[in-house]
Amino acid sequence: MQSSADGLTGAGSLVESAPAVDIRGITKRFGPVTACDGVDLTLRRGRIHGILGENGAGKSTLMKMLIGLVLPDEGSICIDGVPQQIHSPLAAASLGIGMVHQHFSLVDALTVWENVALGEAGRLNPASIRNRIGEIADHYGLIIDPDARVGNLTAGLRQRVEIIKCLRRDPSILIFDEPTSVLTPEESVQLFSSLRQVVTEEGRAVVLVSHKLDEVLHATDDISIMRQGKVVDRLLAGDTDAPTLARGMVGRDVSLRSESAALGVLVIDEDGAKALDSNASPDAVPAVSSPPILTIDRATLRGPGGTPVLDDFSLELHPGEIVGVAGVEGNGQRELGDLLSSLVSLNSGSVAIEGTRVPDGRSGAMAKAGIGVIPEDRHDSGIVLDMTLAENLILVDQSRVSTGGVINQVELDDFAREMISQFGIHCSGPDAPMWSLSGGNQQRVVLARELAQHPKVLVAAQPTRGLDVGAIEYMGDRLKSAAADGVAVLLISSELEEILDLSHRIVVMHAGRIVGGMDRANVSLESLGLMMGGVAQ
Repeated sequence: MQSSADGLTGAGSLVESAPAVDIRGITKRFGPVTACDGVDLTLRRGRIHGILGENGAGKSTLMKMLIGLVLPDEGSICIDGVPQQIHSPLAAASLGIGMVHQHFSLVDALTVWENVALGEAGRLNPASIRNRIGEIADHYGLIIDPDARVGNLTAGLRQRVEIIKCLRRDPSILIFDEPTSVLTPEESVQLFSSLRQVVTEEGRAVVLVSHKLDEVLHATDDISIMRQGKVVDRLLAGDTDAPTLARGMVGRDVSLRSESAALGVLVIDEDGAKALDSNASPDAVPAVSSPPILTIDRATLRGPGGTPVLDDFSLELHPGEIVGVAGVEGNGQRELGDLLSSLVSLNSGSVAIEGTRVPDGRSGAMAKAGIGVIPEDRHDSGIVLDMTLAENLILVDQSRVSTGGVINQVELDDFAREMISQFGIHCSGPDAPMWSLSGGNQQRVVLARELAQHPKVLVAAQPTRGLDVGAIEYMGDRLKSAAADGVAVLLISSELEEILDLSHRIVVMHAGRIVGGMDRANVSLESLGLMMGGVAQ
């Protein structure tokens, strides 16, 4: 990757011509909040432009104005040197602008090819659409069954559909908002390799909005850092490093431990070999002489068609330990979280807390037994966006602020203010609607609600997905603090770096069962890779 425009092979003439996108003085206000404040941004063909910033820094609002979902209050947008009023996504599409959104915009009841075809004009040709999906999937390493129903797909597969849906329209200006948050490392590498090829050979302009600093460093040419609605720094990727980017994002230095979780404790050398970051040493492993607090014994759960999604799954957790569940997404991790959320009933097997069996599939039973859950998709099953922050804090248990089933509003507001203060939630107050909070603050609400129940077991499923470096640091510290207080933490994550950084013990799931495990202090990346591929150790 070249570190300057002058050195960009085969793209010099593109760089010297009018920018693909030239944004000047763009401002957007939502009531008293200024989401974007006089932002300037230039995107050039033949280059990938990374945009970094904390949750709520204004990145998504800026991209929504470029795609026509939000209208600016001030400023201008030029596409290829021509001023444009982008008043809708259709207008953006007519200008060759496409966007892959962080949060899915798919219809669960439809198949993959039907979702990809949504919005197309004229008579549909299913065979042609399926073939095109196959071509894109092969080229970008995003293999998918075009006839699969989207509602049955894992988060990673749904993200593939979103990307294919965008690429099918062959946009010349591509916006990716956290495109790899639910992709495997191998899928991410393939995606960016293919993007680099089309950017260089076809002169496309690409925007990458991401919280993964190493991803931005390795995949982009230019970097803009946003903070509090403004662009605070502009850098060439080849002339900067991760600590500098982290400092620009949050306005302070980030500790090396949390930085390694955010940046990736897995370092890929020039030969493609993986090694552990020497700064990623784990905390001391707690003693496990006490009886297990959570016991899952030979749990079997069958999905559609009778295929086991949990297959003779057994696991024990002890007080004070963080157990990381690693594995490629779609191997039963989501169903494990659903089991411990009382959302599914087992075909066989059991779950017990301190030796007492907990009825599976009975609403509220797991929570009542002492299991708190941070779900993998907060929008899907963690919060209600149209309810207030205070109301979301008591979704699990209203008893602390109610008498005879009637909620005491004064007590509710007092409790909400206590949680806002204790967990550092940035909001306008207890009555703030959840949709008005940034993703990081929404996740803090979920964490506050679950920890306020004083759980014996805390299940953290993809707890830092879509969060920025500061929020990742905070979440990691909170999980370690909970474990230090004696809570057994089950960390389910597709981010191997996160598992290696936080876990005392690691187990690997494949095809619904545990195929092996190891202590963090004795971790072998080679063995982990084999187990993630289904080779039992």
